[in-house]
Amino acid sequence: MRKHFWCVTLAVVLLSGTVVSWRSVGGNESDGKVNSTLNAKELFNQYVNNLYQTAGLQQSGLAFDVFEKAVTGYTNLRLAHKLPVNSEVLTVVDFTKSSREKRMWIVDLITKQLLLNTWVAHGQGSGEEMASSFSDRNDSHQSSLGFYLTDNVYMGKHGRSLRLDGMDPGFNGNARMRDIVIHAANYVSQAAIDRKGYVGRSFGCPAVSPKVVNQVINTIKDKTVLFINGNDERYSSNYLDETGPLNFIAADTAAFDLARL
Repeated sequence: MRKHFWCVTLAVVLLSGTVVSWRSVGGNESDGKVNSTLNAKELFNQYVNNLYQTAGLQQSGLAFDVFEKAVTGYTNLRLAHKLPVNSEVLTVVDFTKSSREKRMWIVDLITKQLLLNTWVAHGQGSGEEMASSFSDRNDSHQSSLGFYLTDNVYMGKHGRSLRLDGMDPGFNGNARMRDIVIHAANYVSQAAIDRKGYVGRSFGCPAVSPKVVNQVINTIKDKTVLFINGNDERYSSNYLDETGPLNFIAADTAAFDLARL
C-alpha cells in the first residue's frame, strides 16, 4: 500500500506537467534540470494544487484550504492503513456554505476529475439556511464535522442508504450509533430552494437528492473518505496533522528523484 500510494502520487505529478515549474530559483532555467532541493511541504502543496486546478474545483466553488484539509486527512488515513489500495475517491462537504449552494464534491484523485457537485442537507439542529452548530450527541439532530469512512449499502426507511463510520472521536465517533448515513431526501432539490429559500434539513445525515443518490452511493461506497467541514473552532483532528505525510515524503525523496529523469 505504501509503494502504491506514492507511485500513484508521483505519476499524478509527472503526468500533470507541473515538474517543469520545480526549477532552482537562482539556477540556469535552460538546462532542463529540476530543482532537487524542494522540501516535502512544497512537494505536497504542488500535488494538492495540481489536483485542485486540474479538477476545476475553484470554478465549482470549493475553497482551496478546505480541499487541502481533505487531502491531508485522506493521506493520513491511507498512511494509517485505514483504506484499501484501490480507494482513490475523496468526498468533501463544506457546511460553511449556504444550503442553497451545491456544497458536496466527489473527486477522483487519480483521473483528477470532479465526478459530482451537488446539494447536501445538514441537520435540523445545526441551523436553517446555514449550519452553525455541530454535535456528536445522540438526538441532537445536528451535523457532525470531520473525517468519515464510507461502509456498506443497506435498505432503510429512506430507501437505499450508505453507512458511515466517524474517524474523529468526540466530533463524529457516534455516527453509527446515531445512524448518520447518506440517504435520499425529497427536500434536497431546486424545488425546495425555490419554495423555502434553502434545502430542507435532516436529523443530522448528509442527505442528498433522490436524483443523484444512487450515483453518490455507487461512487463512494466501500471505504472511501468523506470530509465534512464547518465553522467550529473546537474541531480538531489527528488526521489534519501534516507531520506524517511530510515525514513520509522526506524519507522517500529517492522516489521523487525519478522526476528528474
